[in-house]
Amino acid sequence: MELLSENKVAGGWHRRYQHDSQHTQCKMTFAVFLPEQALKGQPVPVLYWLSGLTCNDENFMQKAGAFKRASELGIAIVSPDTSPRGEEIPDDPENSYDFGLGAGFYVNATQAPYDKHYQMYSYVSDELPKLIEAHLPVSDKRAIAGHSMGGHGALIIGLKNPTRYQSISAFSPICNPMDCPWGKKAFTGYLGADSSVWRAYDASHLLRQNTGDIKAPILVDQGDADQFLAEQLKPEALEQAAQAANYPFTLRIQPGYDHSYFFISTFIDSHLDFHAQYLK
Repeated sequence: MELLSENKVAGGWHRRYQHDSQHTQCKMTFAVFLPEQALKGQPVPVLYWLSGLTCNDENFMQKAGAFKRASELGIAIVSPDTSPRGEEIPDDPENSYDFGLGAGFYVNATQAPYDKHYQMYSYVSDELPKLIEAHLPVSDKRAIAGHSMGGHGALIIGLKNPTRYQSISAFSPICNPMDCPWGKKAFTGYLGADSSVWRAYDASHLLRQNTGDIKAPILVDQGDADQFLAEQLKPEALEQAAQAANYPFTLRIQPGYDHSYFFISTFIDSHLDFHAQYLK
């Protein structure tokens, strides 16, 4: 890992690293917050944060205001990029914001030309945690969270790996991507036209089919003034799936809040407290 920058904050350190990824076959950048406890030699649990469309590793770290509470709780935060990057990485031919660079959707692409690099599911769920746990003072206790596209990513990765993550949370997640414009476009481009293949990356479908004994609890916050709520996000589908599967799930509709980091920064402490219950 190559250290790109570091800043002291809330008694700990925010650091940005770059490394060569086997899964995405390019250099990947991620950010990490290490609380003071980790720097004193006490391995701490990790919350993985997945960001949304157009974002990279910097958005959450600079806007969410999470460091003070994370420091108090003794939780590290890791924020990866949202897609592979570089001149050799294929982008959306139409240069739109919702596919290609900055829009990896946390799936393993199977369609050319994206299949070579867009292996974000395996990168986030396998390669990155192994790297973090091998090189930084953290434990193997993990939680996962995210926003919008990243909320979708947190849900599917947590649900598909219930023994690896103690808890899952999301702000304004894309809950039923098989049935929304963002998801249909991304899944068609990355996974092909056969919609039956898409189910492996649809949180509502995964939750409804969940019959395992290990169930990482889920917390979702959704603003009722979110401009993407009805067409893109569809939290009611996820809630119905959780009820059908008798899954430990909490959906909080927050009056007046939109899709922005103003919303996230308001409730991030309660998400950190939620995860701390299960990480300690």
